[in-house]
Amino acid sequence: MIISTYAALLAFYYVYLSFNVIKVRRKEQISLGDNGNLKLQRAVRAHANFMEYVPFTIILLFLAEYQGLASHYCNILGAALLIGRVFHNLGIVEANLKYRQIGAVATFLVMAISAFLLLVTRDS
Repeated sequence: MIISTYAALLAFYYVYLSFNVIKVRRKEQISLGDNGNLKLQRAVRAHANFMEYVPFTIILLFLAEYQGLASHYCNILGAALLIGRVFHNLGIVEANLKYRQIGAVATFLVMAISAFLLLVTRDS
């Protein structure tokens, strides 16, 4: 299963995002909430945004692969999601709107394309 590989890579990236929140909390000495700290707000938001979009998108990708989506398409969509999430995180943490837009567009495209493929290939 190709998407399993991307799910695993994204899980590692989620751990990275989690540790980034912990790192900022330790550095800024903020154990609960964000105390209005912009750096912590950005780290928390990047972490939360990942959890808002990636699990559902991975499920869609898995189902598309399960329904027989060709391996090269699975790789393209999986890689686009992974790269998009890296860009999105950079966009939030570094306050780079262009990176955030690239990441959001990539995520939404993967989600929409996967959903579309599920609908058009369901009887195959």
